Amino acid sequence: MSGSDAMNGADAVRGADAVRPNPYADASSGAVSAAGAGSETHPKTSPEVQNRPRTGGGGRSRYRFPTAILLTCAALGVAGGILLAPANWISTLLFLGLPFVSVGLAGLWLLPSVIALRLLRRPLVGLLVGLLAGLVIVPFSGYGFSSVATNVWWAAFTELPFLFVLWRYWGTWLHYLGAAIVGIVYPILAWTSFNLGTFDIGLQITFFAITLASCLGGTALGILIADRLRRAGVGGRLPR
Repeated sequence: MSGSDAMNGADAVRGADAVRPNPYADASSGAVSAAGAGSETHPKTSPEVQNRPRTGGGGRSRYRFPTAILLTCAALGVAGGILLAPANWISTLLFLGLPFVSVGLAGLWLLPSVIALRLLRRPLVGLLVGLLAGLVIVPFSGYGFSSVATNVWWAAFTELPFLFVLWRYWGTWLHYLGAAIVGIVYPILAWTSFNLGTFDIGLQITFFAITLASCLGGTALGILIADRLRRAGVGGRLPR
């Protein structure tokens, strides 16, 4: 074979490789991309980027509720109501003799709304799910429609931090901020109901600490459940 033939053959091989890349090279580069910064065509998305709002389509689309969103909210509302119906009775019974244990269940009232906001990342879905959960437990709570107001009140605190940023940022810490706010506000508003003025300062601080820990714990559980649902493809398949 002459030198020119060898060069032409090498050029042909290189041309074939350009058209039909080496699959083993793709696999190795894919492994590097998975561990590192991603490929040129599919760059890796950092959590910070995922938390940023989508700017395409305008702001009005964020306030629309397609059927898939509404059905997901309905499912979460029903599931939340099934959870809160017995929790409501348990907390009521504990309130009579073990108020400090009763308030330890407070975080459950945040759970459905946190899941909705974390999973769907839509304005007002937390309030909607809280409303639906309240309607579900009306026949079982013994408090009538006041249960709806209670659920919406708790759900409002899950929505509040995102209202401050106009639902344009979905950082995890905002969920915990809402939990911290309600964990402090609730004992103050329930001061008379629990007769906290009759306890010494140590027990009062303990009451605040239990409430705060319960709200933070319920929020953490909601985030965990929502992330598991998203990895299962629930939230990712919904229109944005």
